[in-house]
Amino acid sequence: MKTVFITGGSGFLGINLIRFLLKKKYRIISYDLVPFDYADCKDAITHVVGDIRNKKLLEQSMKGSDLVVHCAAALPLYSKEDIMTTDVDGTQNVIDAALVHTIQRFIHISSTAVYGIPDHHPLYEHDKLIGVGPYGAAKIQAEKICEKAREKGLIVSIIRPKSFVGPERLGVFALLYDWARDGHGFPMIGDGSNRYQLLDVDDLCDGIDACMTLDKMKVNDVFNIGAKEFTTMREDYQAVLDKAGFGKKVIGTPAWIIIPILRILEALHISPLYAWVYETAAKDSFVSIEKAERQLGFKPKYSNKQALIRNYQWYLSHLADFAGQSGVSHRVPWKQGILGVIKRLL
Repeated sequence: MKTVFITGGSGFLGINLIRFLLKKKYRIISYDLVPFDYADCKDAITHVVGDIRNKKLLEQSMKGSDLVVHCAAALPLYSKEDIMTTDVDGTQNVIDAALVHTIQRFIHISSTAVYGIPDHHPLYEHDKLIGVGPYGAAKIQAEKICEKAREKGLIVSIIRPKSFVGPERLGVFALLYDWARDGHGFPMIGDGSNRYQLLDVDDLCDGIDACMTLDKMKVNDVFNIGAKEFTTMREDYQAVLDKAGFGKKVIGTPAWIIIPILRILEALHISPLYAWVYETAAKDSFVSIEKAERQLGFKPKYSNKQALIRNYQWYLSHLADFAGQSGVSHRVPWKQGILGVIKRLL
């Protein structure tokens, strides 16, 4: 039985991956700043409270592991210092520990934020990397660290997932679900005619599993991962409003007016949206998954609509678990800020 060391095991991807891998009979070590508080599998794994910036504890905790899945990251709403020290320095620490322990395979969870705001679609793995903001820049640097580790013999899969949703996912998507549940139409930047690819977390777990198990020459590479079926943002998000059953519609807004306002509101710290969200929300955003299909046998099970509705249904059934909570991670709803005022006015 192999042991998988998962950084960020207490996060949204982390818990879904842990549940997925427990079914496949792996031993699991979760390493996260946040205590592991999931009652359904807390006793089935080893969980360590630790920071990937703590090199000594990280190395000690990884001992005896066979594979590493590096999910931990400081997200875009964190400070620039936290993003750079966690996503860059922390990734270097995880790589160094993996080399010390002669880890068999290393799966790094990157982001399509490395592509920045592109001028063409679909995006391919060989396209130029121009990250937006500290988060995008840090993810590019983290990938370079992973690439250098290959030169030292480490098998490294770099996965660039689209924004993924599913059980435990809140964050920015909780804004949509909250408005839908309360019977409101949902405002969208632009008219919603752009195509914006998402991803179900269960499909992402399938992609990670492929990188853990297939021939090492196939997986020692970089892969885009996203939904196969998606339409426009207006159509995909409307599916959630339709599921809510109030007859409400997605409300388009002029992007050329809204985006400058959001820049100001972000600077004033009264908007829940950060630059990469509002700068790309009215634009096409989708990647080619042909390489993952070809080399990993990747076959997404969920469309955008199915993934959003599955996440919304989880949200409704777990409202009591996160009532009154807010923060900057994917596990809690983001503060609505000025959007909460707009909601009351509509």
